[in-house]
Amino acid sequence: MSEILFLDGAQTRAALDPHRVIDAVATALIAISRGEASAPPRIAARAPGGLLGAMPGYVPGLGLAAKLVSVFADPARPGRSSHRGIVALFDAENGRPLALMDAEPLTEIRTAAAATLSARVLARPHPTRVAVIGTGAQARAQIRLLAAIDPTTPVSVGGRDPQRAESAAALHPAGRAAPAIEAAVREADTVFCCTGAVQPVILRAWLAPGAHISSVGGSHGPELDADTVHDATLFTEWPGAATTQPPSGAHELQGLPAGRPVTLLGSVLSGHHPGRRTDTELTLFKSTGHAALDVAAAHVAHTVAEAGDAGTRIEM
Repeated sequence: MSEILFLDGAQTRAALDPHRVIDAVATALIAISRGEASAPPRIAARAPGGLLGAMPGYVPGLGLAAKLVSVFADPARPGRSSHRGIVALFDAENGRPLALMDAEPLTEIRTAAAATLSARVLARPHPTRVAVIGTGAQARAQIRLLAAIDPTTPVSVGGRDPQRAESAAALHPAGRAAPAIEAAVREADTVFCCTGAVQPVILRAWLAPGAHISSVGGSHGPELDADTVHDATLFTEWPGAATTQPPSGAHELQGLPAGRPVTLLGSVLSGHHPGRRTDTELTLFKSTGHAALDVAAAHVAHTVAEAGDAGTRIEM
């Protein structure tokens, strides 16, 4: 018998220190770019109402973990989906299970951390106008993370529902709801797109010269139009975002012309690639999620929970 630490949703969220998660996710992204992380492409079993995805991964120095996450339509919110699941963390030396935690807050913050890191190294220095498109769980996680690390830069929230946009914007001290998605995008230097879109919600014509876009949604279809992808310098977490089909690959990056460069974000973080080259360049980070990022966040949650004696210990 072995003892395992169990963290419920509230305990998992409390253990995900935002600054430590950002640092750990940066480590994971660099490991991906160097070929040091082990993580097969995401697989999914499809049921009538949704899918169950499996994402195991290993990152040197951070650990070994696996996530099981379901993506199902939410009857209470037509047009939206729910993401529920668990993350199991293992000892990378002997394979012993160490912790079991809620995948929802973990996925939210590691995704927001990757998007934030992309903006940190790819957006023009000192952006003065930030937009978050979306009002669901991932958009709110992005807004909360921005509030934790930079509470002064104004954040404009654009969404289909004005009331939800207002409540999401209230999560940031300098947040406000935009009258429409287009208005939020047109005035932004940096755009975080966090939606469950099945067709584009951002058009190229709305984007300012030199804008940066971090697109983390679009599990069921493209968030961005083809013109945006055509004109942008492209960055991803891993090569398969452009070379594998969804659900592991990105909808927006399917069918790119042969030889079209797609740069790994980790290579920019490590200094191996310069990232943005000009002030007028349009840069796009397209996230599909990656198991190495789950490992990073799980490592932080486990470390913080152990130090604070949080959670419940159960026998396996």
